[in-house]
Amino acid sequence: MTTPGLRLAERWALRTYAALLWLLQPAYGLKLWWRGRREPLYRWRMGERFGCYRDPAPAPGALWLHAVSLGETRAAAGLIEALRARQPDVRLLLTHGTATGLEAGRTLLREGDAQAWLPYDTPGAVRRFLAHHRPTLGLLMETEVWPVLQQAAVRHGVPMVLVNARLSERSLRQGQRLRALMQPAARSLALALAQTEGDAARLRAMGVMRVEVCGNLKFDMTPPEALMTQGQAWRQQWQGGLPRPVVLAASTREGEEGPLLAAWRSLPVPRPLLLVVPRHPQRFDEVAALMCADGWHLLRRSNWGHTPPPMAGDVDVILGDSLGEMPAYYAAADVALLGGSFAPLGGQNLIEAAACGCPVIMGPHTFNFAEAAELALQAEAAERVTSMQDGVARAVQLATSRQVQSEMSQRSRAFATAHRGAAARMAQQILALSGTAIR
Repeated sequence: MTTPGLRLAERWALRTYAALLWLLQPAYGLKLWWRGRREPLYRWRMGERFGCYRDPAPAPGALWLHAVSLGETRAAAGLIEALRARQPDVRLLLTHGTATGLEAGRTLLREGDAQAWLPYDTPGAVRRFLAHHRPTLGLLMETEVWPVLQQAAVRHGVPMVLVNARLSERSLRQGQRLRALMQPAARSLALALAQTEGDAARLRAMGVMRVEVCGNLKFDMTPPEALMTQGQAWRQQWQGGLPRPVVLAASTREGEEGPLLAAWRSLPVPRPLLLVVPRHPQRFDEVAALMCADGWHLLRRSNWGHTPPPMAGDVDVILGDSLGEMPAYYAAADVALLGGSFAPLGGQNLIEAAACGCPVIMGPHTFNFAEAAELALQAEAAERVTSMQDGVARAVQLATSRQVQSEMSQRSRAFATAHRGAAARMAQQILALSGTAIR
C-alpha cells in the first residue's frame, strides 16, 4: 500500500492499522452473521463489506454520501434536498454501516441513485469500492474518520468532505494521542463543514486544512406531520379521556434505565405514564426484560399496529421498541429526559425534540453536543440537572404544570426554527467544490 505525502511514522501507523483490520475480517464477518439473526438486513449483500460486488458497476460520477446510522441518515435528508434543489440531476451514492441507516436511506433514493454498505477500512476493500462506484466527490457525516479509505480517495482523485462536522475536546485529545494515524486522515480532507466555531477550531488543531462553519444540519430537520399526528393520537388513546401526563426517556443508553426505574418507583402514586425509547434496537428485549423483572406493567409498541389497544389502568410503562418513530414519541410526551446525558456518554442530540415542541431535561454529560445544549439552555428550551433522580423529579413537575410546559414547548420550537439554514450553506460549498454549477 503506497502512501504518498506521509511521514515514515505515519506510513507505519497506517500500515499497522490496515493490517490489524485485515486480520480481523473473519471476526467481523461472524459478527455480522450473528447480528443478522435478529436484524436480517445485516446479512444483505455482506460481500459489499469486503468490497465485493455482484451487480454491474454503475455509471461513474455520482456524489457519494456516507451516513453510518439512523441519526446521520435522517440529518442527511435535508442536505440531499438542498443539493437536489440546486442541481436536480445530481446522482447519489448512499453508503451506511448499520441496518437502521440503510433502511432509512432507502426512503431518500431516486431513480438513478445507488445504495451500498461502506466496506471495512482495508486497502483491498476500499480500492475495489472506489473502482466499482467511481464517485466524483465523497461526503462523510459528522464524526466519521476512515484513514485507509481517505488516503485511497486522494489517490483516486476523489475529494473528501466532512459534513456537519463536530469534534469534542475529548475526541481531539484521543486523536492527538493517535496523531500518527489521525492527523494524515485530517489532512486528507479537502474541506470540513463544521457545526460550530468551537468544532472548527478543534478540527483545525487536528490538522484539517480548510474548515468552514455552516451550522448544524439537524436544525433543518422537519418532523413529518404524519408522525406528529400519530403521536398525538397515541397520547389520547393512552389517556382514555383522563389527564395523565406523559414523560419520555428518549434514546436511553446502557446503564440509564436502571436508575430511571428506581427514581420512577420513588414517585408517589398515581404516577405519570413513563415512555422509554432505547437508543439501540438490539437492546429492546433487554430493556423489556429489565422492566418486567422489576415488576412494571409494560406495554410494547411492537405489540400494536397503527392504533394502540385500549389502555389498561395498571400500565406503568410503554416501551418504544420501533424505528423511525421518534417524532411520534416526542409528540406524545409532555417532556423528555435526554438519553446518554445521565451516564458519561456525551448525550444525544436534543434538536429533534425541540423541533417537535418537546421540552428537554438533560443530565450533566452533553459533551458530544455541547454547543447545541448550551444554546438550548440559553433559549430556555431545556434545563439541566445533576442526576437521574433530580431529572425525574423535574420532568414530573414540568409535565404536571400545564402553563409552564406550554410556554417551554413554544420556546423549544422557536429555538429550533432560529438556527435553520445549514443545509443550504453546506450544499453551496459542496457543489462549488465539485465544480458543478449552482442553479
